[in-house]
Amino acid sequence: MAALPVGGAGLSAMSRTAASHPLCSTDDISEQLEELQLTLGEGPCVDAFASGSAVLTPDLLTAELPFRWAVFTDAALRTGARAVFSLPLRKGAISPGVLDLYAGIPTALAAEELADAMAFADLATLLLLDTGIDETGAPTDGPMPGRGFEDLGAYRAEIDQASGMITVQLGVGIEEAFVRLRAYAYARGRRLADVAADVVARRLRLSPATGTESEPEQSDEET
Repeated sequence: MAALPVGGAGLSAMSRTAASHPLCSTDDISEQLEELQLTLGEGPCVDAFASGSAVLTPDLLTAELPFRWAVFTDAALRTGARAVFSLPLRKGAISPGVLDLYAGIPTALAAEELADAMAFADLATLLLLDTGIDETGAPTDGPMPGRGFEDLGAYRAEIDQASGMITVQLGVGIEEAFVRLRAYAYARGRRLADVAADVVARRLRLSPATGTESEPEQSDEET
């Protein structure tokens, strides 16, 4: 990434049929950006995956963005990010995730720099597929090569298991259960993976929300 005018990069595995998860990041800011977008369900990473096209944001303070990504924009600026570039990973019909790059100052990528960024995205795609990510974005049953993603299967499995437990706790479908899990994590400023671990370990149990849908979930710690 040294050839690009960016401060760091993050990589997330994404799927249209299963929960999406951050995989790795180069620094604390990129780690926070990955967590924010997947927890909130909004941001350039989410849009890039949905559209299959690069989403280039040279300045998060541009007038239209606060309305497009109302919550993410303010949160991202607080992390120290000012520009974000999201590149969907794709090989044929397979789209296993998104590569995010960020800069701490307003930054526009020149044509040559964008070409370099897309080359990095192509490399990341090959690495993700080598780890056993299938066309749905889920890990396969095969062994995971030692490329830095050794815990991917366990990470995804724990969040999926927590979502399944919440379907029982709240009597909702799996998609809504994942939304509730994300909402709980965001409302309390916690990492999605940490909240999922608490649910699976039965340290946390979500109860049906009262009042409006925007209210955060209430919890009871089991003894």
